[in-house]
Amino acid sequence: MGDYRREHLFTLGQSVALYREYQRQIAACEEEMQILMKSLETKADPTATLPAAKDSVKKCKVMPPARAMALREEAYRILGVDLTTIPGISILHVQCILAELGGDVSKFRSAGAFSSWMGLCPDNDISGGKVLWTGTRKVKNRIAVTLRMAAQSLQQSESALGGFYRRMRAKLGAPKAVTAAAHKLARIVFHLIKTREPYNDSVFAKAEQRYLQRTENRLKAQAHALGYNLVPLQS
Repeated sequence: MGDYRREHLFTLGQSVALYREYQRQIAACEEEMQILMKSLETKADPTATLPAAKDSVKKCKVMPPARAMALREEAYRILGVDLTTIPGISILHVQCILAELGGDVSKFRSAGAFSSWMGLCPDNDISGGKVLWTGTRKVKNRIAVTLRMAAQSLQQSESALGGFYRRMRAKLGAPKAVTAAAHKLARIVFHLIKTREPYNDSVFAKAEQRYLQRTENRLKAQAHALGYNLVPLQS
């Protein structure tokens, strides 16, 4: 039974009461969110089939999987595209994007303007034709924070975006790699919402393959200049 004293039981009782109150407030917030989401326009093609959910949605750890699946379907209805198919993007990231943008990105003239709004692209300070400062602006933006978190999760991804993040990390260091990957994710999100085209990783895989080919050609040229020939390893 333990040897709990009266003050321990009192503290425990307060903790339980607070936990139940927080759960009640969360439930009320989610109910209000569902009401607001249902009022948003449907942009999904009624004849289109929703792609199969990723394991991260089916086995969501931050909310019941059934709720995660329902949220994914509702986001797909509003946006007309399934953003969870993008590597690194979870249902919680989609929820934040939907809460901040709704289902419309028409107020941004381009993907560059969208990225600039979030402070994810370079913003050089130039005076008299001289570059005084280079870097990204310090902007408090919830979507930017969300995309940075999504970018960090690409570290273990086997996708082309995962390869891009690891390459940037080796070249620029972790902080700048996160910003670069978040910038790329922002442009992808903008394109998908604007065009409602499904995410196609093969486009980025081809770009990654071109980068590897350029790297190989450069190494061969350097080896040849030093009097060597590169020979591929036998698999």
